[in-house]
Amino acid sequence: MGVKEERLVESVLFSAGKPITISEIQQTTNLTRKKIVDAIESLTQNYNVERKKDTAIEVIKAGDKYTMQVKKRYFDQSVMVARPEIQSNLLKTLSLIAFHQPVKQSNLRRMIGVKVYDHVDSLVDMKLINSKKHGSTEMLTTTKLFPEYFGINSTEPTEIREFLAKKVIGSLKK
Repeated sequence: MGVKEERLVESVLFSAGKPITISEIQQTTNLTRKKIVDAIESLTQNYNVERKKDTAIEVIKAGDKYTMQVKKRYFDQSVMVARPEIQSNLLKTLSLIAFHQPVKQSNLRRMIGVKVYDHVDSLVDMKLINSKKHGSTEMLTTTKLFPEYFGINSTEPTEIREFLAKKVIGSLKK
């Protein structure tokens, strides 16, 4: 694998702005799967290990997708200039769903009020949560896109809960 292929994969990961699959990279670059995997391994090594102190960027695997993102220790400072794609009121509802999942919509309504219905509709449209009929209410869980979107390396509810708990504790220490 040459430097040219590695730079091509790097540019695709960077410009995608979201986690993407090897197949998506193939469609864009026409590189073989092996060349893409080799390039990702090399980029991961370069960004995450060798240049640990030289860059604020890392290459991570989220599910079966890969992305370039700001390293966690720089995230708080950089998020101040990046506009969040999810409104803060929706983010709060999403956090509650992620933390308490599976959670009944009726229980969530008791926590945050009637606005939950609009929030759930928006979050379902964004494909960040699933909503399934459960008696006279809905049962809410996060989708596979949720951990990819937030750079969480697991789709397991308990691990997502632990990740969110650490984030809250970390923000309280500041």
